Amino acid sequence: MATALITGGTSGIGAAFARHLAARGYDLVLVARNSDRLDAMAAELHANSGINVETIIADLAQRADVARVATRIDDAQRPLDIVINNAGFGLHAPLTSVDPSQHEHAFDVMCRAVLVLGGAAGRSMKGRGGIIINISSLQTYLTTGSYAAIKAWVTAFSESLSGELRGTGVTVTAVLPGWVRTEWHERAGVRRSSLPGFLWIEPDTVVRAALRDARRGRVISIPTVRYRILGWFARHAPRSAIHWISSRISSGRSDAAQPGEGSEPQVMKADNS
Repeated sequence: MATALITGGTSGIGAAFARHLAARGYDLVLVARNSDRLDAMAAELHANSGINVETIIADLAQRADVARVATRIDDAQRPLDIVINNAGFGLHAPLTSVDPSQHEHAFDVMCRAVLVLGGAAGRSMKGRGGIIINISSLQTYLTTGSYAAIKAWVTAFSESLSGELRGTGVTVTAVLPGWVRTEWHERAGVRRSSLPGFLWIEPDTVVRAALRDARRGRVISIPTVRYRILGWFARHAPRSAIHWISSRISSGRSDAAQPGEGSEPQVMKADNS
């Protein structure tokens, strides 16, 4: 029986991956911080698809917890066929913050954990084959603060890992979604009404595109034609234009926080629950 491991697999895109893979008969290893949500998701998936679901309670900001997940990935007696690095959260703290702890937390969850777990997956899958999927963002191509910089790293890491694993039977795919209807935006305080309806896509759309592209060996997966077009323009437009667009987006976010609401924007927890 094929087995997939998903970090942040209890909500949003991670939960959509879990349901899709369970429906295809994959056993699952779900990684998240919240034990209640893990238990509920495991029960749902087993009841609906009859698969086996292993759960690992882990905070990917903690190195010891990341090491435990890496040990599970390395376990040759229980090999994994797919590893999906999905855990993450929105981050709107200014780069000029006096206290960099929010940025450091984001680096730990969305860079360091991806580095360690992606490396473990590549190492354990060499020779027998497998799929690694890292959830990045279309903000890879923008300059909208710490989150964009982190996701640019995830994309570059995925491309580099793909090159290193070429010829081993292991494929690596970075998924670059845009605005997806999940808890992520609700927790980040993004009002759906503030964006045109055509920009919103469903988690299932992201998952179908990601799994299709990963099986085809594509290193970059951008769901929907409209986002692929936007991504093409972002990659080929003059950097001065990208900087202007990014500054407009960033200033719009800053304007949304009214004086007196707090000295620092909060880290917006999402798919690492």
